[in-house]
Amino acid sequence: MTEKKNKVFIATSLDGFIADKDQGIEWLNSFPEINEVDTGYEAFISKIDALVMGRTTFETVLNFGIEWPYKKPVFVLSNRLKKVPDELSGSVQLVRGTLDEILKQIHNQGHHNLYIDGGKTIQSFLKEELIDEMVITTIPILLGSGIPLFGELSKPLKFKCIETTLFFDKVVQNRFLRFEN
Repeated sequence: MTEKKNKVFIATSLDGFIADKDQGIEWLNSFPEINEVDTGYEAFISKIDALVMGRTTFETVLNFGIEWPYKKPVFVLSNRLKKVPDELSGSVQLVRGTLDEILKQIHNQGHHNLYIDGGKTIQSFLKEELIDEMVITTIPILLGSGIPLFGELSKPLKFKCIETTLFFDKVVQNRFLRFEN
């Protein structure tokens, strides 16, 4: 049987936000030197079959004004969008339904190791206990408000920190694996 893993690779502010109160992410450049070093993203993405993101994250990436950055298939969770831009039709698919239905559809296409991205999407996967690993890079800035990485859960989920990396004596990256008692 093929192993299936759902993983997160994301940055947060020191107070746990992934975007500011205006949904902006400019604060990620507070320490621009972090963009000059290998933070493990390439190694992470090399072990991923496909990405799953929410509509807001998809639209944010589209608005970066750059060439589509993903070489792997991308599945966008959306009940609103009816189609993707024509130039992305071969690499981006819209999906809807319950997370179990969506995962079954993605797995049936041969994608088993998934990168889960976007605040609401990550929160939804956590609520359903569907996140196996998280790499969280903490940028030492307090935003005070914004879009939080974590939301309400019906019960605590336990993770263990298996790796910590410090960049420039400022930015901390932790890698967590889910475990059961």
